[in-house]
Amino acid sequence: MTLTIGIDIGGTSVRAGVVTDDGTVVDTARAETPRSAAALERCLDRVVQELCVEHDVKAVGLAVAGFLDPARQQVAFAPHLPWRDAAVPAEMTRRIGLPVIMEHDANSAAWAEFVHGPARQSKVTCVVALGTGIGAGLLIDGQLYRGAYGVAPELGHLQVVPDGRPCDCGKRGCWERYCSGTALVETAIDLMGPKGSRGVLLARELADDPGSLTGRKVAAAAEAGDPVAQEAVGELARWLGVGLAMVSDVFDPDLIVLSGGVGASSRLFLDDARDQYAQQLTGGKYRRKARIRATELGERAGMLGAAALARDAVRA
Repeated sequence: MTLTIGIDIGGTSVRAGVVTDDGTVVDTARAETPRSAAALERCLDRVVQELCVEHDVKAVGLAVAGFLDPARQQVAFAPHLPWRDAAVPAEMTRRIGLPVIMEHDANSAAWAEFVHGPARQSKVTCVVALGTGIGAGLLIDGQLYRGAYGVAPELGHLQVVPDGRPCDCGKRGCWERYCSGTALVETAIDLMGPKGSRGVLLARELADDPGSLTGRKVAAAAEAGDPVAQEAVGELARWLGVGLAMVSDVFDPDLIVLSGGVGASSRLFLDDARDQYAQQLTGGKYRRKARIRATELGERAGMLGAAALARDAVRA
């Protein structure tokens, strides 16, 4: 058995786990994502050292929310992370003394769906990771598709609203600005109106701590019956369906898997999103539609995929 560490580095949190060959997570560590590059690197070293105390780890896989070079040796740009043109794997290997491989976080999640999930039986699978933003991974005949320069498919930054909400990528109206954990919070605040005049649970949350609202809290409030939270979740479902129809128009997948932190709450919006998808899909009455399902791997998909890719690398 080859133990590897998978680390999912998102805009909000760093999640790490020691993973066995069959995808069992035997130990975990978690931290908030630091804002500076130096602090983030110290954080990664710390979680690896913590996990290596009890486990004979052979390699580390990083799932990174950002643009990687074709060889996956550098982070060129990451909208929600501090790295710019950073040789992350080589530098981390130098510091910790273990092989480190790197992959886009959504590609890592897609690979986990292939190794441990339903994508092995699929011809074309698109994994859409709904978290702080939107990541996406594409599998064609069991192979990750990265594009000519290593950045495909960057679906979260497709423009769905001309001159819409500003995005950290520099554009306006990106899909992730209407369909993500961050978007869910912004939509809920917009719907509450001035001074939180609408809503009950969310208004109370904002009154207690104006900066504390998160996508998870909005989802929990929706489940508890807060009308504004439910309306915000409905808006997320609408934009999810619109975006997935665009994805199907371009790639024609037979399987779409939703992963990520927001994807974990998909029971609240998946049926509505499927309905919206069916309405928006070009020629929808005359073509086969993709199966749209939530991941069975939960929020661990990126971690599991990164660990599996690290295992493949050391065995090659």
